[in-house]
Amino acid sequence: MSSPSDPSESGPKRSHGRKSVTLTAAPRDLMGEAERLSRAWQVQVITLLPQAFPGILGESLTGRALKDGLWQLETVDLRSHGIGKHRNVDDTPAGGGAGMVLRADVMGTAIEAAQRHSAPGSPLIYLSPRGRRFDQAMARDLAAGPGMTLICGRFEGLDERVIEHYGAIEVSLGDFVMTGGEIAAQAMIDAALRLRPGILGNEASAVEESHSSGLLEHPHYTRPAEWQGRTIPGVLMSGNHGEIARWRQAEAERLTRERRPDMWARRAATGSSED
Repeated sequence: MSSPSDPSESGPKRSHGRKSVTLTAAPRDLMGEAERLSRAWQVQVITLLPQAFPGILGESLTGRALKDGLWQLETVDLRSHGIGKHRNVDDTPAGGGAGMVLRADVMGTAIEAAQRHSAPGSPLIYLSPRGRRFDQAMARDLAAGPGMTLICGRFEGLDERVIEHYGAIEVSLGDFVMTGGEIAAQAMIDAALRLRPGILGNEASAVEESHSSGLLEHPHYTRPAEWQGRTIPGVLMSGNHGEIARWRQAEAERLTRERRPDMWARRAATGSSED
């Protein structure tokens, strides 16, 4: 089978979000690469399903931030880097077994195409059920960086040599298996992106919610004051902000002890007293 004449340059890349505009006398290549937005959080996603993006990320606060240029999303179509007439991206497992494995040569050219446009210092992350479990601490670390490049797995997985060669970080959304990494990629992007400055309308929301302090979040209530015979706890209607804060802390600790004993044990082991 023949390969593309220059596979590292092959294949469309889709960029989402606002484009920067500059005045120039030079003609613009309308089919060229998407313009890079200065100071925007840069995300590249390598996927067999580029049409799945931006998906839910194009809606609500994240969608508005995308349009406003606070972050930029580019998809790299893995199929366009495939081998031969049919653009094959996978092959049978060495040593036998069920399913197919994503080829190292195909993924390698896709990664290099993505990294030419990624922000310096961006981690390369492979969404994998055997990776480190994604959590709020990782979301904060990603949000503090310049962006990230995500590899969405498919089939039985990715040739191990790619992971080793490019130093990809394997990350799992949880202890379960999905058909591909696209949903996990969108979840990770959302979790990190909402911690970026200017994304949420109320910056305090990201500080007070579940997992931010090692506890689950306290219960919330709003009008009407009574519903189906249930009333809002009186302390929340008292106007005493000190008592309200103590009630919320106690409720957060109670819920964490009851629902996430693993989190409570970690908190107890570190002697945390954050509120």
